Formats: sequence, structure tokens, C-alpha cells
Amino acid sequence: MNKLTQLNLLYKVWKSIKGFFLFKSPWRDIIQFALLIFILIWIMGISTANLGYNWQWSRIPKYIVKIVDGKASMGPLLKGLMLTFRISGISLVLAMLLGLVSALMRLSNSIVARIISRIYIEAIRNTPLLVQLFFIYFILGPILDLERFFSAVLALSLFEGAYASEIFRSGIVAIRRGQWEASHSLGLTGTDTYRFIILPQAIRTILPPLTSQAISLIKDSALVSLIALNDLTLQAQIVISDTFLTFEIWFTTAAMYLVITIILSTMVGLMEKKFSIRT
Repeated sequence: MNKLTQLNLLYKVWKSIKGFFLFKSPWRDIIQFALLIFILIWIMGISTANLGYNWQWSRIPKYIVKIVDGKASMGPLLKGLMLTFRISGISLVLAMLLGLVSALMRLSNSIVARIISRIYIEAIRNTPLLVQLFFIYFILGPILDLERFFSAVLALSLFEGAYASEIFRSGIVAIRRGQWEASHSLGLTGTDTYRFIILPQAIRTILPPLTSQAISLIKDSALVSLIALNDLTLQAQIVISDTFLTFEIWFTTAAMYLVITIILSTMVGLMEKKFSIRT
């Protein structure tokens, strides 16, 4: 069976089942995703068959979980994933705090605060993350005595915080002026106005873009491997150099990143339903 015949067969199968997707079903998205994975694996199988590549998936599990003398322990990929979690988690919290503070400074009546916030946002958003990471690690790191881990966290926090700042600012600006006037008429201070009136309403609007930014942070964390941090990406590179299982390891690594982002997106989707967010 040549490639053209295989593609024609696949097209006929797709036409025969596409009517199913016209109906809403809780299983529809799952089946669509499974079908997509099947098609990708099928195409990949054809491509690698032409290359003569020998798949060795049976060797992958021990690099995720090792079993020695009946005891399970984390393999190199899982250890790297744990470090990625640590870096991403700490960076996400700091980025949200930096974003909120920077947004409030940008909206304040202080000229100095607005200038500082604007310089921070423009400088960070208009330079590559890789350059910032190297600058913090090789220049600021020795001056401030920062370790690799904290250099990576600082770089990711500053980078993602600049984007989060604009998200926070857009959400705050979107609140109707009547809400501000009502809070002032009640005698609320500026801090109480933000805390009880503005931010609870703004979070409903900015939650989806903040989620996208959090997912970007997780993916951007792969760059920390360039400063020799044993995160998931660097561990994958080490395993590949030792085993030459290039495709298997990279596909496994990509799947692990995919699972993390899907879980995060699902959690935020549940929060959106709880808060009745309409996008």
C-alpha cells in the first residue's frame, strides 16, 4: 500500500465519522484528541519507517521511574520534572506579585512610579529572555552572589511579570468608572477600593490571559537548562547523549510538558465556570 492509497483510506475514514462531531457530547473532545494522537503517530511511523529508525520505547520507563531491589525511585526525567515544578511555581508567584505591583505603579499618580514601571516593562518586553537569563547569571549573579536556581527564578519572574503587569492593568482599566465613584462615596481608601471592589472584579476578566502566561512560563522554563540547571530539558539532553534515544526521549519530554499545561488549563477552566467568566 503506497502513501497515496493510505492517505485516501484515511480521508474516507474521516468522512465516515465526521458526522459524530456535529453533535455535542462529553466524549467528543476526548475522541478528537485521541484521533489526533493516532494520526500523528501513524504519520510519524511512516516517516521513521522510511528513515529506518528502530523505536525502543521499552527502554523509556526506567528513565521516568527506576525500580531497584523492589523499591521505586525517581528516574532522571522525573527528577528534572520536579525541579521544573519548583522553578515554575516560585517564578509564577513572584511574577504575579511583580505584575500586580508594576500595574498599580503604572496607574498611580506618582510620576516617578509610572516612569519606573514603564522602564521595567519596556526593557523586559523588548529584550529576549535568553539574553536576560545570561545577563542575570553571568553579570548580576557574581555581584549579588546568586546561585543558578535563584538566577533562573529571578530571570523568569522579571520576564513573565512584565507581561502580567499589562494583563493586570488592562483588567483594572476595564472596570467601569461608576465602581470607582461608588467606592469613593462610601469613604473607602484607595487600598480598600482595590482590595474589595476593583481587583475581585478584574480577576474575572484577566484569569484566562493570566493562565496563558502561566503556561508560557512553564514552557519558557526549559531555557534554564542553558545555565546547567538539571531541569526536565537538560535531563532529557543528558539521557539522549547516553542512550541515543533521540525521538523517544524528546517525545516523552514533550508529553510531560503537555500533561502539565493541560492540567493547569483544566483547573482554570473549572475556576472560570465557578466564577461564571464569559470570554
